[in-house]
Amino acid sequence: MRLFALPATLIVVAVLVYLLVILLRGWRRAAARDASGTPRWEVDTVMEDGWTLIVVKRTAPGRRGPVELTRQTVRAIPDDDPHWDERYREAMVEARSRVTTLEIEST
Repeated sequence: MRLFALPATLIVVAVLVYLLVILLRGWRRAAARDASGTPRWEVDTVMEDGWTLIVVKRTAPGRRGPVELTRQTVRAIPDDDPHWDERYREAMVEARSRVTTLEIEST
């Protein structure tokens, strides 16, 4: 009986891993399908690892909140930059201009 216990356990573990991979793939595809409303472009600021990223992203409303469809980084500014305020304002103007252009192209 011990002879069959190890292979049976390995088969069960392999099947569980396979099912987990299938579920994760399905979840990612479902997130993209979950975007049920009209997508729109918007400006966002992300702060990570000592950098401020000004990004433009396309989102659509979904069942569980907004779903991000794509993202473009407009500018990355180091947090310790002495001209951070000026560069941030310039990046925001550029990002808003890009959003306007992308919205026009999307229609």
